[in-house]
Amino acid sequence: MVKKETNSIHVPDAPHRPGDEPKFDEWSYKPEDLELLRIDCSVEDAEKHANGLVRVLNDNHEAKGEWDPKLNSDELILGLEHMLRMRIFDERMMKMQRTGKLSFYMRSFGEEAVAIAQTMALKNEDWLFPTYRQPGAQFVRGRDMVSMICHCIGNEEDNVKGRQMPVHYTFREGRYISVSSPVGTQFSQAVGVALASKYKQLDEVTITWIGDGASAEGDYHYALNFASIFKAPVILNVVNNQWAISTHSNFASKNQNFAIRGIPYGIPSVRVDGNDFLALYSVTKWARERAGKDLGPTHIEVLTYRAGAHSSSDDPSRYRPKDSNSFWPGGDPIERLKLHLIGKNDWSEKLHEELEHRIDAEVMEAYKEAVKFGDLANGPYPSSDAIFTEVYEEPPWHLLEQWDEMKRWRDE
Repeated sequence: MVKKETNSIHVPDAPHRPGDEPKFDEWSYKPEDLELLRIDCSVEDAEKHANGLVRVLNDNHEAKGEWDPKLNSDELILGLEHMLRMRIFDERMMKMQRTGKLSFYMRSFGEEAVAIAQTMALKNEDWLFPTYRQPGAQFVRGRDMVSMICHCIGNEEDNVKGRQMPVHYTFREGRYISVSSPVGTQFSQAVGVALASKYKQLDEVTITWIGDGASAEGDYHYALNFASIFKAPVILNVVNNQWAISTHSNFASKNQNFAIRGIPYGIPSVRVDGNDFLALYSVTKWARERAGKDLGPTHIEVLTYRAGAHSSSDDPSRYRPKDSNSFWPGGDPIERLKLHLIGKNDWSEKLHEELEHRIDAEVMEAYKEAVKFGDLANGPYPSSDAIFTEVYEEPPWHLLEQWDEMKRWRDE
């Protein structure tokens, strides 16, 4: 038997590493390229939308094409305000983490439009199954920043009483389901909740997000299969931000297109510019209408770029060029929407600067209020009793015994 002289196993590498000049293919996609799909379109109808890229804002920041949602200026300014609030909130929280006031944090830098535009396109009764880069959805649903900071600090006003890591928010009033560290689990869970809503004949749709790396997990494929077979009213998003911590997306998909994965499952699939607020809003609104009319799931690839580090524990300069995000052809979502509004004479640099100062003051005020309930260094922290509460309506006997034992140790 003759052995091959070369290694038969191919291990992909990132397209650029520290010291390289980042290079991305220029986008030839234009807003006019893809027509607005019929709500009852077939899977075959959507194939070119899975292989193309839905855009609304062109390179001159003008809204063009059939996917333009025709939002009024107040709606666009609200979206801009939510995105700016998310970015400034993230920056302040990172400063808290670096000064030891917070143990861990994850930013949404460069991806603010994803959760905010998509949640704005939904109804308030729709369920949100996020990852850790969709906290902006909570601003859309009206969550108070003080509450969010208390959770991240883990003080006595943390609404999950220290049971979750920082940034792993849950917001019952906003139907924002707890973020989970084991990646991918939310996809299957979202399909289950969507089917429960359908069984109860409720006008509720579920939306969920997963990262490009997590799409290599089995949960992703289980969810697509179940959603397709049972026509679940669910919107399944793969946020392709190019990086799963330090692992490039070419480890998760050979052809670098995640949208087309939904086609073999029989699910209409669309790839959308994830830094285009209007395109995200429009595609999600379309998918929500499909689900609401019992036409089944929609699979979406949100094409974007993780502009910052994976988390406060990550140093991306070790595996990619420091300024790689500035070369991304999709640009910055906040800047693009700002320039679009300025082009319509509905906004200005002066108004934008004033909004930045106002939000920064709001975030600082929220922080000062939150630490009144305790901080990371000094507490007070949630009571140890929380280990045994809010799991069972009536705790079983063996837990009651353990609870009593813990109290004796604590009191001593």
